[in-house]
Amino acid sequence: MRYQTTVFETLLKELPRHRFDRLVTHHNSDYRSRCLSSWRHLVTMIFAQLSGAQSLRDLEHGLNSHSNLFYHLGLEPVRRSTLADANAQRSSELFEDVFGLMLGRLQGQLKRQMKEGAEVLRLLDATLLPLPQGRALWARSWKGKKAAKAHVIYDPLTDTPVYCAIDEARVSDITEAKKIPLEAGATYVFDRGYYDFGWWANLSAHRCRFVTRLKKNSPTNVIKELPVTAEHVHSDRLFMLNTRMARSRRNPYQRPLREVVVRADNGKKLRLVTNDFEAPAQEIADLYKIRWQIELFFKWVKQNLRIKRFLGTSKNAVKIQIATALITYLLIRMAKQKAPKGLSMQTLC
Repeated sequence: MRYQTTVFETLLKELPRHRFDRLVTHHNSDYRSRCLSSWRHLVTMIFAQLSGAQSLRDLEHGLNSHSNLFYHLGLEPVRRSTLADANAQRSSELFEDVFGLMLGRLQGQLKRQMKEGAEVLRLLDATLLPLPQGRALWARSWKGKKAAKAHVIYDPLTDTPVYCAIDEARVSDITEAKKIPLEAGATYVFDRGYYDFGWWANLSAHRCRFVTRLKKNSPTNVIKELPVTAEHVHSDRLFMLNTRMARSRRNPYQRPLREVVVRADNGKKLRLVTNDFEAPAQEIADLYKIRWQIELFFKWVKQNLRIKRFLGTSKNAVKIQIATALITYLLIRMAKQKAPKGLSMQTLC
């Protein structure tokens, strides 16, 4: 019977094997690995994402039942004990670099379709990923439960995550945000989990625009009231933060800011703050509304990929599984680029 290319094999063709091999050499990740090469490890973990495997036993049986496809995929029969050892011992940095490789390829494809000089928009948020309570010793309990936290930067214009870091749930959003390399001139939108005046000052120093929410207890000194023209905008004003903070600490943000108070669909007033003094108030409100796209991304990944139940509980195994989920997302996103218009990510998955 003539061999027919499978959908799984078609997805994997988007991953350049020669560039993957360079990353393997760079990380020396096949050193003393006789049973499970880095390539077979990656393909097996991608298969786990798409097949819905709930355990290593499920993955072993599910993959080995397709042994007729092994030759074309560069695979061999896999044992769950070997896979467990690989998840625990092979560095997750290889998988993170593969995510970066695939992201670069996808962005290259999308840039050719976007208008030159298009705005760079970045949404920041984090999501909790529950871990088995009796295991995952690396993750300290947070609010009585053990969980990992994925810190993500998302590009809503291309529907792709552009950054992801994994840590325990106790690590605050702003702590991780301070490690992120900023893109000069980009627009960053985030919620009150990133409420840090020093970080805001760093954004402004990099000529970045930001939009977030102002806390109720933040004292403001109004400089100027601006005219209101949009229907849902309650007020628009320029203000300065207090020079001194708690315990007489000097406030690191010594520039004017702009507060735009808008009415949400439920009637609640939102106090938005930005360092953009030129854009219409409605544009500032619309930018913050776009922030919900990263919430929809989290929802889609949790519903369609495998990051709610982990095949291993060590920190390395958790990071490998999350990185593989993001790689799988990018592979599906690439397939959507080549699919007929109107075909959704849900259908492809």
